[in-house]
Amino acid sequence: MAVCRLAPGSEIPEWAFSGGGFASVTRTADELSLVCAESAVPDGIQCEPGWRIFKIEGPLDFALTGILVSVAQPLAEAGVSIFAISTYDTDYVMVKEQDLEKAVRALEAAGHWVKR
Repeated sequence: MAVCRLAPGSEIPEWAFSGGGFASVTRTADELSLVCAESAVPDGIQCEPGWRIFKIEGPLDFALTGILVSVAQPLAEAGVSIFAISTYDTDYVMVKEQDLEKAVRALEAAGHWVKR
């Protein structure tokens, strides 16, 4: 996966959805942020490649608390940086490719089941 930054007034590019699977678009006054398949990102786009994504099985009720922290805390304690995204139904946590095995070990040690 890649996290990309475009100018705030940019149109949402079709290439962001061409990789299949997960894609996320967030627009703020400061930027248009895209998360998509790394292979879909054209040359010249400001992006941070090399992410892997974990889906927290849902759907999750809006009244539930502590779901994201139950994942983020063991990863932080293991020294693994995260990029978190929430959707209507569930949460996703991304870690850098080089931290993937460390992240899996930390999550499993914390009692999470990680599907490979």
